[in-house]
Formats: sequence, structure tokens, C-alpha cells
Amino acid sequence: MGAVLTQHTAWPYAARAVAALRAAGLLGPRRLAATSAAALARAIRPAGTPRVKARRLRALTRWLLARTGGRFAPLAGLPLGPLRRELLAVPGLGPETADAILLYAAARPVFVADAYARRVLGRHRLLPRGAGYEDARRFVEAHLPSDPALFNELHALVVAVGKAHCRARPRCAGCPLRFDLRGRPPAG
Repeated sequence: MGAVLTQHTAWPYAARAVAALRAAGLLGPRRLAATSAAALARAIRPAGTPRVKARRLRALTRWLLARTGGRFAPLAGLPLGPLRRELLAVPGLGPETADAILLYAAARPVFVADAYARRVLGRHRLLPRGAGYEDARRFVEAHLPSDPALFNELHALVVAVGKAHCRARPRCAGCPLRFDLRGRPPAG
């Protein structure tokens, strides 16, 4: 649920919406699927764009119920490529959301190449300036062992560096990755 709720909003707002879903007993797929779109939208209002996100949550829930009876655990044993394509076919799920679901809910070895990751990789000249989502995801996955725990930890660390240092205007002083710049200013 968090992967959908955090689309175009900061995590604290998405977390409030998750807490509201939990308080209403709507975190289970069957309960969520049985809830009206209007009631669901009211519950997730803190995450912003509640009607849009309610549609997306309902689409994801319908897919999950049809595919695995509402459980994420069976996704761990399915072939990754076709599974990712299935998730991308769910209305409202783009690559970042699908990959977050695969990594965090299904424990699959997929790197979430969000804006923070792309900015850090680009500024440290690991990717060309303006590299897209898929380029960044493939780069990380090709250069590291295929391990969900590793990708989970790396993503968390990159987000922390991105928030604290590698912002739109870089704050390189004190950055734990500054050594990698080797006296050069960050790219981009």
C-alpha cells in the first residue's frame, strides 16, 4: 500500500494514510476490495490525490487477489521478468512503484532507482547526466549481487544521502560519498 500512497508525496504523508487504513482495518486486500472508492479515498486523504490513489490501490488489490489470493509471499517464487511486466500492466503502477512492491513486499532482487538514486549515481559519474529510471535500475542490478536485502539497504542509504546531501542544490560538505568526487565538483 505504501508504494502507491507515496507516489508524488513525501513518506510522512503516505505513512499517515497507511495508519488511517490500519485504524480502519483496511490493510487486508479483501477488506480493501470490499470498501467503496469514496470511503477508501477519505481514509487515504493525508497522502494527497485520494481519488486517484484509491483507484490505484483498488487496481493493485484486484490484481493481487486474482493472482495470489491476496498474498505477497507467493510472488517470491514467480519468474521475475514476467511478474514485473504484470505489475506494470496494473493501472497506475509505473516502474518505481512496481519495483518498490517487488523489493519491499515480495523480497525480490530489484533496485528502486528513484530520483534520489538517479541523482546520486549521475553526480558521481556512474551514469550519464539525465539517465532514465530503467538505465539506473539496470546499472545497479548489473554491478551488484542479486540480493534483495542488499538492494533494500542500498536504497535506504541512497535516499538518506539524497535527502541530506545530494539535493537539487548539492550539499557536499559532510557527505559520506564526497571522497568519490576526488576533488571534482559533482556532475549536474
